[in-house]
Amino acid sequence: MPDQNSTDLFVVISGCSAGGKSTLLAELGRRGYAVVEEPGRRIVRDELKAKGSALPWVDATAFARRAVAMALADRVAVAGGGGWVFFDRGLIDAAAALQHLTGEPALLPLRRSYRYHRRVFLAPPWPEIYVTDTERRHDLEAALTEYRRLLETYPSLGYEVSILPKIGVRERAEFVLSVLEE
Repeated sequence: MPDQNSTDLFVVISGCSAGGKSTLLAELGRRGYAVVEEPGRRIVRDELKAKGSALPWVDATAFARRAVAMALADRVAVAGGGGWVFFDRGLIDAAAALQHLTGEPALLPLRRSYRYHRRVFLAPPWPEIYVTDTERRHDLEAALTEYRRLLETYPSLGYEVSILPKIGVRERAEFVLSVLEE
């Protein structure tokens, strides 16, 4: 295991929407690991409750800016925990969305700062389980476009990508933990 004071303990689970990320994080949480819920879902819940406009289908740029701020706050909140911390998406996903929407170089500072564990896990597209809901309104094609962007973004920032296999959640959790033990 990496140094206990290092952000090498921060592990990102990202990838395609409705690819089983949140289910995997819930399983890791049940096993006693610290998990951080996806910023986007929290923002959507807050904005819907407050009748706000920082929603991806209303003001995507405001949504992405809030996601960046929330992801930065999440990192501070879990720092120094002393064990693996699993993030459902996080700062890089939010910055990639912001850069895509605005053209601002939001990813550039992330090459050296605000690092996560070198190994990032991406959930591949899984059309058989794809569903929309009140917080996820985009269609599968939009999810695939985002996935392709993330598949390029993480390696461009020096991360090694492991694609999560399409297997049961317990087996997926074992896969993640075994890769991290290597």
